[in-house]
Amino acid sequence: MVGTMAKIDDSVKKKVPELRFKGFTDDWEERKLGELSNIVGGGTPSTSNSEYWDGDIDWYAPAEIGEQRYVSKSKKTITELGLKKSSARILPVGTVLFTSRAGIGNTAILGKEATTNQGFQSIVPNPNKLDSYFIYSRTNELKRYGEVTGAGSTFVEISGKQMSKMSIMVPELSEQKKIGSFFEQLDNTIALHQRKLDLLKEQKKGYLQKMFPKNGAKVPELRFAGFADDWEERKLSSMTNYKNGKSHEDKQSTSGKLELINLNSISISGGLKHSGKFIDEADDTLQKDDLVMILSDVGHGDLLGRVALIPEDDRFVLNQRVALLRPNTTADPQFLFSYINAHQYYFKAQGAGMSQLNISKGSVENFISFVPIIEEQKKIGSFFKQLDETIALHQRKLDLLKEQKKGFLQKMFV
Repeated sequence: MVGTMAKIDDSVKKKVPELRFKGFTDDWEERKLGELSNIVGGGTPSTSNSEYWDGDIDWYAPAEIGEQRYVSKSKKTITELGLKKSSARILPVGTVLFTSRAGIGNTAILGKEATTNQGFQSIVPNPNKLDSYFIYSRTNELKRYGEVTGAGSTFVEISGKQMSKMSIMVPELSEQKKIGSFFEQLDNTIALHQRKLDLLKEQKKGYLQKMFPKNGAKVPELRFAGFADDWEERKLSSMTNYKNGKSHEDKQSTSGKLELINLNSISISGGLKHSGKFIDEADDTLQKDDLVMILSDVGHGDLLGRVALIPEDDRFVLNQRVALLRPNTTADPQFLFSYINAHQYYFKAQGAGMSQLNISKGSVENFISFVPIIEEQKKIGSFFKQLDETIALHQRKLDLLKEQKKGFLQKMFV
């Protein structure tokens, strides 16, 4: 569908993209945005006059323009009289809304006629010169231009006059439409994968609530067939061996045989991340299925008590302010991983300190959990492991699609 161009000299190369659809060979032209579209600001009718509000005209504020590509329902509406009493005007379907003040450069395409407040300089494409999705796909360029060109003492703002002067390279309209359609399909695919990922995360959240006992209960709402016994109340100290990490500041580097597990190694979801810090030798390497827990966090303490599982023997070493919890034979590592991360609010509440919150060995070991027999633990642990692997797979697919889009954006525009 998309073909590459042969290598050409620099003077010509600047006038065509590296990657384009077959059948298009003409040079792209440098044009001003104002030659291809009308740049339209917005306005706000008096908020004290009720006759101006709750009408039939959608009226957008910048805070409503976020991740969505198309918008067709605003949070507030104005009346015809309100429109007349403001500097706003009706914008047609296909207008690219562009936030022109603080939070400059957020965009969305109008799916229904609407108007905006004064926080926008929206792009109304000339239907014979500019394709809506083609210019919407250049959001990053629009944002950079707005941030660099905008001015103001209280907050940065770009005017409609400044927006009109933006230089962009454009092909003929038929090629614009091809490019716009391509990126719309790619964005649709990305959005589909994002919805699937969000749904899986919501399902996991539901399972975590139903497969562990609620406060005061001795059994969960949902459990595997064949298990009927009450869960037992136990402290974490009875199921794991606790050990604090050591300081390796004097011998760590950016390469080495053993990777350090430090405060940057555990994600908010409990995934293991690369710290980028290594040492060559250690007496106490971590083992497969060891749990490692964050003991210190800045800010709100959202990472306090988060645990990750070590994937293999003798490859990682524990750094300071991270604890080792090595499960004994009465506890399944995968079960504990899911259980502890699902009850992170306990550890967050235990945090003490001013600029940095810390939790102690005592608060970790005294964490009370309700656990079933080891066979049921293994069932639950295996279930959440498979679910986490599915979520990770969908996340990788989504990240790959976003990287592919980034590459196409670099190669399909001049």
